[in-house]
Amino acid sequence: MLGLLALAEMLGMALWFAASAAAPQLTARWDLSPAQVGGLATAVQLGFVLGTALSAVLNLADLVPARRLFAASAVLGAGANLLLLALPTYSGALLSRVITGACLAGVYPPAMKMAATWFRARRGIAIATIVAALTVGKASPYLWQSLPELSLATPILAASASAVMAALLVLLWWQDGPHAFPSRPFSWGLIGDVVRTRRWRQATGGYLGHMAELYSYWTWIPAFLAASAVAQRGDASAAQSPWIGVLAFATIAVGALGCLWGGVMGDRIGRARIASRVMLASGAIAFTIGLAFGRSAWLVGALALAWGFFVIADSAQFSTLVTEAVEPHAVGTALTLQTSLGFLLTTLTIQVIPPLVDWVGWQGAFVVLGIGPMLGVYALRGLVREERVARAPA
Repeated sequence: MLGLLALAEMLGMALWFAASAAAPQLTARWDLSPAQVGGLATAVQLGFVLGTALSAVLNLADLVPARRLFAASAVLGAGANLLLLALPTYSGALLSRVITGACLAGVYPPAMKMAATWFRARRGIAIATIVAALTVGKASPYLWQSLPELSLATPILAASASAVMAALLVLLWWQDGPHAFPSRPFSWGLIGDVVRTRRWRQATGGYLGHMAELYSYWTWIPAFLAASAVAQRGDASAAQSPWIGVLAFATIAVGALGCLWGGVMGDRIGRARIASRVMLASGAIAFTIGLAFGRSAWLVGALALAWGFFVIADSAQFSTLVTEAVEPHAVGTALTLQTSLGFLLTTLTIQVIPPLVDWVGWQGAFVVLGIGPMLGVYALRGLVREERVARAPA
């Protein structure tokens, strides 16, 4: 079941960066600025926020069977993504991305809840497997971007077809595990019950620090790599090298290994403890990677891959902490609310990078992303203390 769900999550999340992977073709079509290209990614984030907020308010993740919610959302997201091929204007493309993001709110949080129904003691690695799968899925459009003579239709059609396959996998074969979460009637006060839970607030504080960095990194690391290659070679055509697309894919996809490692370590030493250590490593790279800009491609690539490994390695631990912090009947709403707040933050942090590049260049633009993880470490300090006490020898 975990393998089935991971495959479905990987296929469904191909929708996320489909437009970003097709950014060169969309830029040629509408003469887009870098800020407008970033707007395509921000629109998905905003749509996801709207979708998760609505889902949390209506308790959808705790009322609707997760299998049906996942499948319906994936199919609707596939249709919204296809609108990119039909809509004639940039504003229409933004609307398409907002709708796609809203649909993905029914794919990502429910999948984490679904995985948790099969695991208790090893829940950290189970949810980490789902996050690893979605990481590869989100990265996949960048791999398609490396194909020669890529048309606009290629990443769009491929992403929508993947999402439909994800819906079929879950709808036809998924079954909840022995630790399924009970449901209860709709309650307007369920969000309030979640927010009043201290451990949920602490875990979400750490998650916000993590999210302040993550999606801005994922959105702009391809542009950073392309600009660094141009600066190193002194040739503008270096930005079009197929290896840029391959490396961009790899820097995101390597996060799958980070997720699995983080899941194993979280189950072993404590979820808050490993999340704090991962954020320290990720933030350190954010502070220093600009020093390698325009230098050896091997150095830039190695730092980008290391950042990609650590930037997502802690993500599943925040979700796992939430499943253990709230009452069982509120797990779906708690996860959805947490992700909604995190993705709302990303709509701001994604847009921070283009003006910083204009102001200080790529050498210093990513420094600001290191601030989020440091604040996340501070937010988790109470949970870290609890884990140390709980795991201390008697």
